[in-house]
Amino acid sequence: MLNTERKPVSVGEMLVEEFLTPLGLTQGTLAEAMGVQRKLVNELCNDRRAVTADTALMLARVFGNSPEFWLNVQRRTDLWEALHTPKRRQRIEQARALSCVA
Repeated sequence: MLNTERKPVSVGEMLVEEFLTPLGLTQGTLAEAMGVQRKLVNELCNDRRAVTADTALMLARVFGNSPEFWLNVQRRTDLWEALHTPKRRQRIEQARALSCVA
């Protein structure tokens, strides 16, 4: 399990800080390259939308990396949020191992 107190870099932070800003790209330019509406890119950049498999495949094509890269960034954020949101953590901690599972 993820056991860090430090929140991982989000997809939005990654997109803006490591890709858009250094490459001098706008959200509109990225949206055009991905073939999607600018709203989708804006929501990704502002962490209001999660990366799906389709989005990860598009981002990978645009930036020349892998869809797994994008999905792993999202996965780390999702796991951290689940463990650091009190209500979600309480629900998770109610789960118990089955006695028949070694």
